[in-house]
Amino acid sequence: MQFRSFARWTPGLTNLRQYQRDWLKDDIRAGLSVAAVALPVAIAYAELAGVGAVVGLYSCILPMIAYAIFGSSRQLIVGPDAATCAVIAAVVTPLAAGQSDLHWQLTIMMTLMMGGWCLLASRFRLGALADLLSRPILSGLLNGVAITIFVDQISKVSGFSLPPSQLIERIYAIPPALLHSHLPTLGVALVTAVVLFGVKKLRPGWPAPLLAIIVAMLVVWAGDLSSHGVMTVEGFSGILPMVQWPDFQPGLLRDLVIPALNLAVVSFVSMMLTARSFASKNGYEVNADEEFRALGIINIVSGLSQGFAISGADSRTAVNDANGGKSQLVSIIAALAIACVLFFLTSPLKYIPVCALGVVLMYASWTLIDFRGIWQLRRRNRQAFSLAVFTFLSVLLVGVISGIGLAVLLGLLQFLRTVFRPTEQLLGVNHEGMIHSMGNGNGIKPVPGVMMYRFNSPLTYFNVAYFKRRILNLVDGTPFHPRWVVIDAVASFTHADISVLASIDELKRDLKQRNITLVLAGRRTELTRWFRINRVSGRDSDIVLVPDLYLALKLIQSKEQAADKPQIPESEG
Repeated sequence: MQFRSFARWTPGLTNLRQYQRDWLKDDIRAGLSVAAVALPVAIAYAELAGVGAVVGLYSCILPMIAYAIFGSSRQLIVGPDAATCAVIAAVVTPLAAGQSDLHWQLTIMMTLMMGGWCLLASRFRLGALADLLSRPILSGLLNGVAITIFVDQISKVSGFSLPPSQLIERIYAIPPALLHSHLPTLGVALVTAVVLFGVKKLRPGWPAPLLAIIVAMLVVWAGDLSSHGVMTVEGFSGILPMVQWPDFQPGLLRDLVIPALNLAVVSFVSMMLTARSFASKNGYEVNADEEFRALGIINIVSGLSQGFAISGADSRTAVNDANGGKSQLVSIIAALAIACVLFFLTSPLKYIPVCALGVVLMYASWTLIDFRGIWQLRRRNRQAFSLAVFTFLSVLLVGVISGIGLAVLLGLLQFLRTVFRPTEQLLGVNHEGMIHSMGNGNGIKPVPGVMMYRFNSPLTYFNVAYFKRRILNLVDGTPFHPRWVVIDAVASFTHADISVLASIDELKRDLKQRNITLVLAGRRTELTRWFRINRVSGRDSDIVLVPDLYLALKLIQSKEQAADKPQIPESEG
């Protein structure tokens, strides 16, 4: 029993116990390739989150090993992510007020809180939250975050500073500030961009960000450009930095609770989209609740190792898959490679120019932009298109956290509108006697004397009045006077709501006054039990319960024939 419980908590370790030796070569190649891509990206995202560059490496090593043990995806690579880093920066920066130590402390605490929320959600099996941020919301969010990151990096690439204001104000301030660009910084950025895009074009399989950063480091080192004003990353002095806690103010944690929850939801949705897509490609499934638990564990591990919040990294996962990675061993190999750099090769890292990291971030954000995908929603689903555009504009105008909140609120309002006022159909039969929806000249005819109705939403206390009103309006507006109203109960009767059952009883009485019999087709067993328990129905003849629509028509036909059959008088004795 204990072994089963342990195996349930460690699906990655369970997979590694079934490891096949012929996978090793592919996993080593994939692990080193992932490390080559993850190393510069982690440092760049640390700059984006507002913490020291070395913290980006802290956020990779132990969390990647932890996911190899607790995660269920064989291909997913975890690590710093653009959306999570943008959310962290948006929350922590105003609270830290320019104090770097406090910024790091708050980042760690927010990461631990996020991990706690994920574990709590997994405990209550809330993996369905993966659907809370729909694809339109996530698409709008990622596009908004990408534009925000891109604009923020322009000043770092050009060597000038911008005031810490909102995005629109920063865009407005960029054109005049470009006149004061630092030419050596701009030159190093251009060299980085040329190498990055050149390698991507000529050698797509090579780690272009790593090679671009190495070339930039060599340029800075050879030209001693740091003495000429080219900013380089800090924190690689040979001694690994440690966060200091004596002056931490616990009262600030109150401001992190809800943002940490938002961050948990965003990270989980992004992670599940990546994990599911690669699992489907490789022929297996991932469990949402297990992934929620794994996300919580790796973020707690990241926080305890002084790192920041992480999620599934789609670009590094794609590198893993493209290099033939077969198991979670890829994450372990990549983590060990990054650890070797952290412990033995930190001296050269102090020559990494900040402008080169800005170029890498601008490239990464550019790959997130997908306006075509949003525009395609306009043709397929106008409601989804509106939601994606609203999310995108909200992130740009009011910020990441507020934009996410507004987008989720709009999504919920759209859902409630669908439930409040769902679509409906009148049903009929074709020439073969098959039941279909009527309309659009499809040749489906109503059954004489029968109105069949389908309400495409579960009935609850807040839409049953509309449901009842629609049926009575349709009955009164039909060109023929129906003697039977048949309701498809499968689509709308999903749970025993006392308000719904009482309204059905009222509907039955209103129809009876019109000499119409109410028939509920489907869920006969449940409806019989619900009506009996709540005691809202009258005589059995007032309402008819049948297993499905076809049996309802047969029952009506038999009753109609019995009513039309002439009565034979009894012979006198």
